[in-house]
Amino acid sequence: MSKSFFMELNAKLNNKPALPRALPFVLFMAFVGLEEFARALRNWQAISFSDVDLYWLYPPKAILTGLVLIFLWRQYSEVKWRELLAGIHTSISCLCGVIVFLLWINMDWAFGTTTVPQGFDPGLIDNNVIRWLMIACRVAGAVLVVPVMEEIFWRSFLLRYIIANDFTKVPVGQFTIFSFAVVVVLFGLEHNYFLAGMMAGAFFNLLLYYTKSIAQCILSHAVANLCLAYYVLTTGYWRFW
Repeated sequence: MSKSFFMELNAKLNNKPALPRALPFVLFMAFVGLEEFARALRNWQAISFSDVDLYWLYPPKAILTGLVLIFLWRQYSEVKWRELLAGIHTSISCLCGVIVFLLWINMDWAFGTTTVPQGFDPGLIDNNVIRWLMIACRVAGAVLVVPVMEEIFWRSFLLRYIIANDFTKVPVGQFTIFSFAVVVVLFGLEHNYFLAGMMAGAFFNLLLYYTKSIAQCILSHAVANLCLAYYVLTTGYWRFW
């Protein structure tokens, strides 16, 4: 494809700012939906496969979502990495991520789940090389892809879109109680541990209101996910994955 094609496409996307912010999230969730559909078919005994077979859905989910984010990156003008040079804000963001992690691992209550968490247990993979590749992909996806994808969708797009359809005219970090509550609830329902998800959504929203920075929210989210990845790998509490 020619360079002019990509320039034309980016120009068209400039007129549809919701699309590039929603597309990576929709793609990621489509893979989640595919996995749940496959589990349902297995429960109905329509098909037969192991949990390990489903693990193969994660690499394309993470890689394709990451590639879409890279392709659309010019559209995300609200993500300013230089804001991470603000020492106090960055320190608070990292601390917020650690607090979210600590609360998350203590909120694995049975009544706080939407479905029984299946988790990702690499010990079920016999091949040592494939096992470590899957672990590496899982960590990279959780730390590098998911925080960017989710913060652009939830904090940059939806939090502002609820305030006004023309969300690009809404300043990043503008507060209304309604948009705060809706995003917290929906962010929670996106996760198996929905109460823990609501807690995390509230923290990341509040961080955005304080820092006015999507980059800081991405950092905080990444820190929380990195801590969780380390915890899961060292304790074997696979249900958190």
